[in-house]
Amino acid sequence: MDNIKINRESLLYRPCVGIALFNNEGKVFVGERIDTPNAWQMPQGGIDKGENIEQAALRELKEEIGTNKAHIIKIADHKICYDLPEHLISKLWNGKFRGQEQIWVAAKFTGTDSDITLNAYEHPEFSAWQWIDLKNTLNLIVPFKRNTYAQIIDMFQDIPQHI
Repeated sequence: MDNIKINRESLLYRPCVGIALFNNEGKVFVGERIDTPNAWQMPQGGIDKGENIEQAALRELKEEIGTNKAHIIKIADHKICYDLPEHLISKLWNGKFRGQEQIWVAAKFTGTDSDITLNAYEHPEFSAWQWIDLKNTLNLIVPFKRNTYAQIIDMFQDIPQHI
């Protein structure tokens, strides 16, 4: 399967939502990916058929961190696309997508840290989690998503002052 050459240009982007979840101190949630140790990211995932952005964001939070105790503060006014590295295209999403087209939302966490349960669902994505300054996410994300995270930081940099 690794020898099969996939034509990246013929593939679509996977519709996705990403969530910058802010706590009371204005820090964002990041989780360390189970499948990629030392790679941290904010919650994200596909948008299911019939879901709107808010529904997808709250469902993804519930699936990935065990709680959807949050309210949406802001929805980005444009989508951000990123391409997967060549070696990952055939391994993710059955090789159907070249990357993701994400709509990012900023959300305020209304729960407590004890509400966060990384193994709440059958297929956990994160092995650890922490709250960090939004600008520091750039130092923790995998290289192919750094441009995406730079755009997220730019879009949501004013949110911590309003928490």
